[in-house]
Amino acid sequence: MTPSLTPHLAQLADADLIRPLAHIRRGIEKEALRVTPKGRLSQEPHLHTLGSALTHPHITTDYSESLLEFITPPSEQIGDTLGFMEQLHRYAVSQLGDEHLWPASMPCALQGNNSVPIAEYGSSRSGQMKHTYRRGLDVRYGRIMQSIAGIHFNFSLPDSFWQGYRELLGSQDSLADFRSAQYFALIRNFQRYGWLLLYLFGASPALSRSFMDGRPHQLASLGTDTLYLPFATSLRMSGLGYQSDAQAGLNISTNSLAEYGRDLTRALNTPHAPYTRIGVEVNGETRQLNDNILQIENEYYSDIRPKRVTHAGETPLQAMANRGVEYIEVRNLDINPLLALGIDDTQIRFLDTFLLFCLFQDSPEIGEQEQQRLARNQTRVTEQGRRPDLLLETASGELSRAAWGEQLFAELDAIAQLLDKAGSGYGAALQHYKPLLQQPELTPSARILQQLTATEQNYTDWVQNRATELTQHWQQTPLEQEQSRYFTQLASSSLAAQYALEEQEAGRSLMAM
Repeated sequence: MTPSLTPHLAQLADADLIRPLAHIRRGIEKEALRVTPKGRLSQEPHLHTLGSALTHPHITTDYSESLLEFITPPSEQIGDTLGFMEQLHRYAVSQLGDEHLWPASMPCALQGNNSVPIAEYGSSRSGQMKHTYRRGLDVRYGRIMQSIAGIHFNFSLPDSFWQGYRELLGSQDSLADFRSAQYFALIRNFQRYGWLLLYLFGASPALSRSFMDGRPHQLASLGTDTLYLPFATSLRMSGLGYQSDAQAGLNISTNSLAEYGRDLTRALNTPHAPYTRIGVEVNGETRQLNDNILQIENEYYSDIRPKRVTHAGETPLQAMANRGVEYIEVRNLDINPLLALGIDDTQIRFLDTFLLFCLFQDSPEIGEQEQQRLARNQTRVTEQGRRPDLLLETASGELSRAAWGEQLFAELDAIAQLLDKAGSGYGAALQHYKPLLQQPELTPSARILQQLTATEQNYTDWVQNRATELTQHWQQTPLEQEQSRYFTQLASSSLAAQYALEEQEAGRSLMAM
């Protein structure tokens, strides 16, 4: 299963590579629907008091005008990251009037596809492209799928670590190439073992009946509005969530940056017959950016992505080809409605530990057969993860979820001990989650179903009550005056930046006439 990491971790300690681990940089991107007091999706446009969704560095929109996205700056301190996310929530709630932030991944009650308003970004070329891209998502997958929310966790290690680690492994590659190769090794192991995060942190075992919008399904009913699976962990990450028949056969390689770029580029340049039939320009209406399998790179749905901050005019792939992978983005995390922010410091410390395990564990290339096996494991865990007798597939046969989890925790414990020498709280985080392996009733998904059953509430009503509680919580702890002034100024400057961009482009158009 997983060869012991102990000798490798001893080498890290001998090479003095523990201290750089105190400088892990993290960032969080969290989405949240704006909903009315009755638990309906807001039809109001993005609020000007929150700033420009196009140019604001920390408050934007994802697919919909009603789907806010909060973005923290990268930080080495977990407390700073969560503290900034709290400030974003407090500021947003202070501007929302009677609206609430929906604190769950699966959406509120919807009134059909067109009840999800597509995000608007103004008249600039970049703003129009962002809007057209989202129109393409509508005609390809539907707006309802795009109303799902999640948490993305960004993770990077400092150059001081990578320099020492390259020397330890005796690599002759450039630092950029070595770092990229190691991040892809991490990604491959994340694909192998990421089922554990779905089990521990999955928080979407149920959803509103309106989400299915009349489509056939195998879900059970709980009350009049709620659909669920009794042992589900994350319906968001199952076939009911983000799904694409066109992408199902892509098989994007994570064996190297070169192969990843090759496969994504092919998808970006290969027309897909159903999208061709939809059309790009039809009766003067732009329906999508193009008719290729992917309109842009970010349309590719994956549990984890290699990332690099782009320069002006660069695509993400070009940025990574030019300067290598800079950080990774974990994308399989549900919003936990039982937590005020949907995530907390204990979970972040577990994620740190897990991602370092994925980095340090041997990571052979993934072939097509293994890729299919990993996909089947994900389906089993998202839909049946808490089933007591659940078996998962390994290269050497099936193994129970609990037994495999115990093996992984033994290796994670060694990583946590290492991290506790550079910081604190990592061993405690592992001890917090370890009982969940043998007691599925302690997982967030089970606790959510327990509360739905105990209160005899529909999914929408239960989450709406939680949203009201959290609104009151943020209102009771308002921003300090200086913090409020900071976000007000950010909103104003972001609007000014958008207007300046639009005026500049309008001026160029007039000069060209």
